[in-house]
Amino acid sequence: MIELIKGDITKITCDAVVNAANSSLLGGGGVDGAIHRAGGPEILEECRKIVARQGSCKTGEAVITTAGKLPAKYVIHTVGPVWNGGNSGEDEKLRSCYINSLNLAIENGCKTVAFPNISTGVYGFPKDRAAKIAVAAVKEALNKSEIKKVLFVCFDDENVKQYRELLTSPTWKFNS
Repeated sequence: MIELIKGDITKITCDAVVNAANSSLLGGGGVDGAIHRAGGPEILEECRKIVARQGSCKTGEAVITTAGKLPAKYVIHTVGPVWNGGNSGEDEKLRSCYINSLNLAIENGCKTVAFPNISTGVYGFPKDRAAKIAVAAVKEALNKSEIKKVLFVCFDDENVKQYRELLTSPTWKFNS
């Protein structure tokens, strides 16, 4: 089941909240900063341990930490691609963010996962294209997993509109 919500992802009760992180995993602006602020220092402490162990998190990859004070069990941090005109593998890297996040959720027994709009803020990924990739990746993964619900949590009306159109279209398919 896929659900669309307009709101603040830091207030969503679920098993795992996905963070649109930067490669340093040490917080930043947008969703990343909001999750770190609302979740508290426990998230940053675990991110520092991950960085000490493996270095940065590469684009398309994902790591998991506690959710600290958030109403979730985990935060899955994934690094979305910066938009460079679509000729640098951005679509596949964004798809990997969703697939790798869902794989981590499954490995950790999560049944509900909340996603923000990865890469559509300062990273400049076109919102309509990002929504198509997100919905296609999640639909594909849900067909093969035990996850019961994925929530797309949109902070702005433009993203809500993109997702609503995709999720209500009976014949929708992603074509790059």
